[in-house]
Amino acid sequence: MIGGHDLGGKHGLGPIDPEPESEEPLFHADWERRVFALTLATGMLGQWNIDESRHARERQHPVDYLKQSYYENWLVGLEKLLDEKHLLEGAEEQQESLRIPDAAGAEKILASGGPTQMSNTAPARFGIGDKVTVQKRQGSGHTRVPAYVQGASGEIVDHYGTHVFPDANAEGEHRGEHLYSVRFDGELLWGNESQGQAVFIDLWEPYLEPAK
Repeated sequence: MIGGHDLGGKHGLGPIDPEPESEEPLFHADWERRVFALTLATGMLGQWNIDESRHARERQHPVDYLKQSYYENWLVGLEKLLDEKHLLEGAEEQQESLRIPDAAGAEKILASGGPTQMSNTAPARFGIGDKVTVQKRQGSGHTRVPAYVQGASGEIVDHYGTHVFPDANAEGEHRGEHLYSVRFDGELLWGNESQGQAVFIDLWEPYLEPAK
């Protein structure tokens, strides 16, 4: 909720009507639980990273992406990755090159996750208090920039160091970029009804340019 009004979803699709978190089940059907488990299990084979996984879900027709449920899109992405990585054929021959953890190994992977912080010798382009504008990045690649903030201007309020850049990571290029917290006035994003509200979004340096 922003200023007592529904924030709403993607333009033209109407307001968001979420289930109360205290009432929402982890899974709405058993098949969702199975897709979730399959996605985690195949991800442990070490053949793709989390950004590749997200991008695989996005690389379908926009109409299909929007009409399908959350876990239906997960399944589409998983099927695409299994096909592109040739894991649906010659599985026995590939076993030696795959990371196949036992139960203890899987538990360790789930508990530790993957580090995102990386070194970057380039100095930070922006400092706290700098005014910045988010570049418009409509394209076929993966990005973590929300569409509603593209083209908007805000202020740097924190610098987290350098972390894995998801846009490049989705294409197999593992590199770090400076990551910032940027504050946006709600009124500039959604009009007078959001006056006095603010939104804080974590954004990588390549998404930003100095505000004019």
